[in-house]
Amino acid sequence: MIKCISCGMEYEDDNIIYTCNNCGSILEVICDVDVSKEIFNCRKSTMWKYKEFMPVNESSIVTLQEGGTPFCKCEKLGEKLGVELHVKVEGSNPTGSFKDRGMSVGISKALELGVNAVGCASTGNTSASLAAYAARAGLRCIVLLPSGKVALGKLAQAMFHGADVISVKGNFDEALEAVTALALEGELYLLNSVNPYRLEGQKTIGYEIVDDLGWQSPDRIILPVGNAGNISAIWKGIKEFHRAGFMEDLPMMTGIQAEGAAPIVKAFENGKEDIVPFENPETVATAIRIGAPVSALKAIRAINESDGYAETVSDEEILSAQKLLARTEGIGVEPASAASIAGLIKLVEKGVVDKNEKIVCIVTGHLLKDPNTAINACTEPVEIDADIDKLSKFISGL
Repeated sequence: MIKCISCGMEYEDDNIIYTCNNCGSILEVICDVDVSKEIFNCRKSTMWKYKEFMPVNESSIVTLQEGGTPFCKCEKLGEKLGVELHVKVEGSNPTGSFKDRGMSVGISKALELGVNAVGCASTGNTSASLAAYAARAGLRCIVLLPSGKVALGKLAQAMFHGADVISVKGNFDEALEAVTALALEGELYLLNSVNPYRLEGQKTIGYEIVDDLGWQSPDRIILPVGNAGNISAIWKGIKEFHRAGFMEDLPMMTGIQAEGAAPIVKAFENGKEDIVPFENPETVATAIRIGAPVSALKAIRAINESDGYAETVSDEEILSAQKLLARTEGIGVEPASAASIAGLIKLVEKGVVDKNEKIVCIVTGHLLKDPNTAINACTEPVEIDADIDKLSKFISGL
């Protein structure tokens, strides 16, 4: 069953629907599951380990073995910040970002619904993931990208997997408006995060965190927020496991946005549920360069229900955290992913995060999603003759 989060209108799950026909608000899939957590024992560590909680027929599943991503305890960085820090490395998914979780469920549902074309608007990761999973399922894929606003690593992925990629003159929000209009005309099945089935895949990050911690909740989960589907999806997954009796406590959901694209943070600071869109969002973190996030209401409710928090970080703080995580813990992430680490550092300094809190930071995409930013952050290698004495002298002086 699908339910409107605002007016409560209910819809059958075989409807192709993106927003409520009654009030226009966003929708949520309702899962009512009664199983023991022992059922997950000895299953392969992918997100489909938790298939009973997934709203698609098992015979329709389209998968590239997504999920089961590394859960790294970062002792050096945690000790420096005075917290117990774990990092969930979503860049280890098949196309290099957390979006693969949502696309596995979304494409599986597309097959159930009998559609032959799928589409999205994207700042990069969504298009890369959708193209791969559409190829896996044998579906046509149409992608609208904001002109000049996409990291090359992501654009290459989408095109290489055979998507029809169209560059739209305008920002992400304008591209999303256009592809949504096409979906409503029946040209394609929309798989942006306004589609409630996308978030059903992404909620499995929450499942895995609880499982990784021995069926316990961390004190706080910190993650980047762009279109805002992920923070609400993870909160949904956590609550489902809590209702099932698999865990006792709940985490504080903490969303981090870039200063130049922060409508949710502004709404949180003002005690509002309605956002004021950023008309010209701008940040080096292209994956969260979104001024009018479609899942804003879900995200704000997740933050408030969990007694969580929202904060902004500057581009300088993002790039500094990106380099710090790579050089301290060996985890390479794209700029948007580093927003969670930058946010943690800022919240520790502000006293919002208490000492010794058990923190999980979600890093959402791989370093090579945005290779140009990584290259620009490094210095040119020094060229020296292949002479042992010269090399030894140079290394000694480093």
